[in-house]
Amino acid sequence: MTGPQQILIVEDEPLIAMMLEDFLEVLDKRPAGTADTVAGALALIERGGVDAAILDVNLRGGEKSTPVAEALARRDIPFVFATGGTEESVDDRFRGRPTLMKPFTMDGVAKALEAL
Repeated sequence: MTGPQQILIVEDEPLIAMMLEDFLEVLDKRPAGTADTVAGALALIERGGVDAAILDVNLRGGEKSTPVAEALARRDIPFVFATGGTEESVDDRFRGRPTLMKPFTMDGVAKALEAL
């Protein structure tokens, strides 16, 4: 197996998070944890064992995943943004990062992770 294996999922919709977990299993990857808030994601990053992450841009309550992206970037952990919107919804500092457009497909997730 090559590439990142332990993938953090930051997604506030439980059904989408479960779908991503299933996709990771099929792709022979493992969830490093699932968080639906910035605080939850930061705690999982601090715990360790994260090789890469899939970050929903907009979380519940108007919260953005930008602080999670900052924490991952400081640790040189690659990540992909997931969004149902446009690239403009991603913070300017991270616009060069891979983006996974919703609705997700298995092929889309595989290609996004390969881009890391």
